[in-house]
Amino acid sequence: MTLGQRQFDGRDMVDVAIDRIREFCPPEGYYVAFSGGKDSIVVKHLVQRAGVLHDLHYHVTTVDPPELLQYIREHHPDVQWDRPNETMWQLIARKRMPPTRMVRYCCEELKEVGGRDRFVITGVRWAESVRRATRGMFETCKRVSTRRFVNPIIDWSNGDVWDYIKSNGLPYCCLYDEGFDRLGCIMCPMAGKRRHLDAVRWPQYARAYKRAMDKMVAKRIADGLPTEWKDGQDAYDWWMNDPKQAKEAVGCQLFE
Repeated sequence: MTLGQRQFDGRDMVDVAIDRIREFCPPEGYYVAFSGGKDSIVVKHLVQRAGVLHDLHYHVTTVDPPELLQYIREHHPDVQWDRPNETMWQLIARKRMPPTRMVRYCCEELKEVGGRDRFVITGVRWAESVRRATRGMFETCKRVSTRRFVNPIIDWSNGDVWDYIKSNGLPYCCLYDEGFDRLGCIMCPMAGKRRHLDAVRWPQYARAYKRAMDKMVAKRIADGLPTEWKDGQDAYDWWMNDPKQAKEAVGCQLFE
């Protein structure tokens, strides 16, 4: 079934998504979270078609693929780049531990920011993961009660998203054509076995992680904290190869 044939309650799904966007639009307009991934490309286009007031924001993580950054610069010059107070490398040293599947402080400090006191539009969809299958079309942030989320394509399938992109001739990041099904932080601990491929493809990032972990271990020692790592390389090897870190991700949150 094609995108144009898919319907909700007898109505075209694209029209339904646009109506959702119009229905919840506040007087000050939407804060649109844009990552450059396929879902945010669709949401941005739908918001523009809806004709509602909005501003577009890309949260710089400092560990996004260079190809994605180039794509955003070239095709989305209207998106504002919001830069963090600290890079991933500075966070690792300050937190005195690397981000893990269970402790994802990087998401909270680099991605899940902005939009306080605003209605935030995202491209979250049920089909993305088991975790996201529990999300609602309209939500209030659990950490910041004045931040509310509207997820207008939450019930779209992966096929629906790609049908919309292709039928509207929307440009997308070249990494999708190379086999990436989702885009996110390089060597994210939630990315499973793909992390090792990331390290080979972008070795400069692997080196940066090792340097950050050198500082992390030194800070743990200086602060009198117990550590099983003798240096950054040792910590990096554990981070990349420990069974709990290397297994495939379930319920991944890769900022789309």
